[in-house]
Amino acid sequence: MKNLLFLFLCSVGLVSAQETLQLKEGQSSPKASLSQVSWIAGHWTGEAFGGTAEEIWSEPLGGSMMFVFRLVSDGQVSFYEAGHIQEIDDSLILQLKHFDGNLRGWEEKDETIDFKLVQLERNKVYFEGLTMELINQDHMNVTVLIEQDGTTEEILFAYKRVK
Repeated sequence: MKNLLFLFLCSVGLVSAQETLQLKEGQSSPKASLSQVSWIAGHWTGEAFGGTAEEIWSEPLGGSMMFVFRLVSDGQVSFYEAGHIQEIDDSLILQLKHFDGNLRGWEEKDETIDFKLVQLERNKVYFEGLTMELINQDHMNVTVLIEQDGTTEEILFAYKRVK
């Protein structure tokens, strides 16, 4: 399951266009606030890896938007993620940690997986290697750059809002 390190959204499909971005050498993250990405808040679900993926994002509060994720396959939790988008130095960063089905952490105690902000558009946010886009009020796409076995590919995950 650790190969799923960055996979926290659902409904796998390959992406042919370049959807993820990286900061250039020496480039800083742009100024941004949580109010510009508050559209992420909500309860989202979809299918992934033969199971059900579920993600719940809070509204902005205290300089962060927290989230939890779980992937359930064959009636069992495959893994969890917990994280947040946090306002730091007048910009945003998405940070997360992974846990197995028994809440044993994958990363070291003080280690997080960090995605720095690259660019912000209306209803679309680009973090390094991860892009989130609100398609409409009930659908959100996330594209994640996956590096595995010396190759990289962008994977599209689609969510539907739970009502």
